[in-house]
Amino acid sequence: MKKIVALTLATSVAAGLFLSGCAMNESGSTSESSSGADSGKREVNVCSWGEYIDRSLETQFEEATGIEVNYTVVPSNEELYSQLQTGGVNYDVIVPSDYMIARLIAEDRLQKLDYSKIPNYEKIGEQYKNLSFDPNNEYSVPYTWGTLGIIYNTTMVDEPITSWGAMFSDDYAGNVLLIDNSRDAFAMALYYLGYDVNTTDEAQIREAYELVADAKARGVYAGQGMDEIFQIMEGGNLAIATYYAGDFLTMYEANPDLAFVIPEEGSNWFVDSMCILKDAKNVDEAHEWINFIASTESNLKNMDFIWYASPNTEALEQYPAYYEETYGEPLDMDLYEIMAAPDSVLENCSMYENLPADTLALYNDLWIELGT
Repeated sequence: MKKIVALTLATSVAAGLFLSGCAMNESGSTSESSSGADSGKREVNVCSWGEYIDRSLETQFEEATGIEVNYTVVPSNEELYSQLQTGGVNYDVIVPSDYMIARLIAEDRLQKLDYSKIPNYEKIGEQYKNLSFDPNNEYSVPYTWGTLGIIYNTTMVDEPITSWGAMFSDDYAGNVLLIDNSRDAFAMALYYLGYDVNTTDEAQIREAYELVADAKARGVYAGQGMDEIFQIMEGGNLAIATYYAGDFLTMYEANPDLAFVIPEEGSNWFVDSMCILKDAKNVDEAHEWINFIASTESNLKNMDFIWYASPNTEALEQYPAYYEETYGEPLDMDLYEIMAAPDSVLENCSMYENLPADTLALYNDLWIELGT
């Protein structure tokens, strides 16, 4: 289990936050077979992000159900989408973010869930239901939620960072990591420029691209990365990066010189959810897995391991007490409010929406151009 030993955040972190029938029961038991019975083997193929589950949950699920979990990771929503387009993957359950779920629904790539097989869905908070990406709650069960922000090493910057402008400034040229996906990379520029992060205005999107491209041309970025950020920031190899609050807490555990800020211009808050692909082969097993992961017990273990906030209301409320019981000391509530940002922070954040096809094509073209 992960535990943050030093439970006092730097003042800059706090200041940054200011700115800114067959259904399983709770323990995961089940009685129904599935399409996997043809081979006599029950399995479920899950695809999610790296460092995004307490892997002991896989073992617990396998022991409770006899269903083998085949777990694959991808670095980003865009890479997941690319794999689904290319074909040749056999995922049953995927865990995309909100805007990607909307895109997959629009393209008829997801199947509607049988919520009678997911009784733990009732434990999901109402604020995570009926969201724009799945307005009728037909295709998804929320897995985690969180925020995008700037992670920086307090020993490598001159003063606390408060603005997205740090991602484009010459002040730390060669010491900044650019996040390696187009939606987040262009989003930080759109927020900085004061535009709607879901704009479809080509001129505004191109202006955001130019801001990123110019910074890259000037040598502001040492490189681009996703999961590589853990080693880079934990090791003090770069000063500044853009990434997600839950992952910051994992990095902070290894390097307490790190700080997290949601910039004053605003940022993204997201919900990642579990979905079943339209062509899934192990549909019953997929429902069982989703219900198991949606339980309060699983959410408490996951929160403690991956440091992402749970949409399970019981788990979210119980986590501070769970932490104290587990480790014999209270949870620093400043850390908890980075993981589960309060309403005062979320008021300055917005959710990505699925963009029209022509806008998505523009994003793709500009991202390719940025890499050349």
